[in-house]
Amino acid sequence: MSPSIRKPAVAGMFYPANPAELHHMIEGFLQQAADRGSRPKAIIVPHAGYIYSGPVAASAYAQLVPLRDRIKRVVLLGPSHRVPLRGIAAPTVDFFSTPLGNIPIDHSALEAVIKLPQVGYYNNAHTLEHSLEVHLPFLQTVLSEFTLVPLVVGETPPAQVAEVLKTLWGGEETLIVISTDLSHYHGYALAQQLDRKTSAAIEHLNYEYIQGEDACGCYPLNGLLYLAKQEHLTITTVDLRTSGDTAGPQDQVVGYGAFLVTGGQHSHAQH
Repeated sequence: MSPSIRKPAVAGMFYPANPAELHHMIEGFLQQAADRGSRPKAIIVPHAGYIYSGPVAASAYAQLVPLRDRIKRVVLLGPSHRVPLRGIAAPTVDFFSTPLGNIPIDHSALEAVIKLPQVGYYNNAHTLEHSLEVHLPFLQTVLSEFTLVPLVVGETPPAQVAEVLKTLWGGEETLIVISTDLSHYHGYALAQQLDRKTSAAIEHLNYEYIQGEDACGCYPLNGLLYLAKQEHLTITTVDLRTSGDTAGPQDQVVGYGAFLVTGGQHSHAQH
């Protein structure tokens, strides 16, 4: 049997389909980003078209460059934009593909969470979903070899998402990536105000205050915040901008934030 591959759905739309152009664009974003000396266990990053959210995402991805050879597995959670979804959808394919190459899926990690009642195999949730896909070229650029655990998160209580994250948390070989944008389609000044409030809620781990209108990825995000509160992790905002700052008009903007999660680096096996 030939391996099954989830092909890119938004190459040529959200980011360049040409590999050289794509690589050049990402490198450009990364060069603009400051190294903050933080080595995060998890990052929270936006998922829009690269001209809009790429510079903000790069603010977090740049911190991973020193961990290039240490990180061997990426657990990637994002919201469902295309299909109504309750619970968490795992894919059955062997690879996720981008213009930069194929990324192998970590099936043993998926088997560990598929036993949980909130997780099921559902390829349709992945086929057209951009919230995971747009992060893959960034990951392929900043990391060397890694396997992927891609999960699309529909309506799921924070404790149930946290349970999945805890199962997959691992040690320093595992990076957690949560994909979300912030406010949508407000005027520039109001968006800034709303996003500052959401950013503060994220830093204070106040998942109770974050709804869909604050962050489209509120389900995966709130699961991480729930776990961060349990595990006494620290979340720092490294970038907060809107499409009006990067590439768009300022009458209706989308908010983007990049956040680093640190602390709690020990594995759960030691509890």
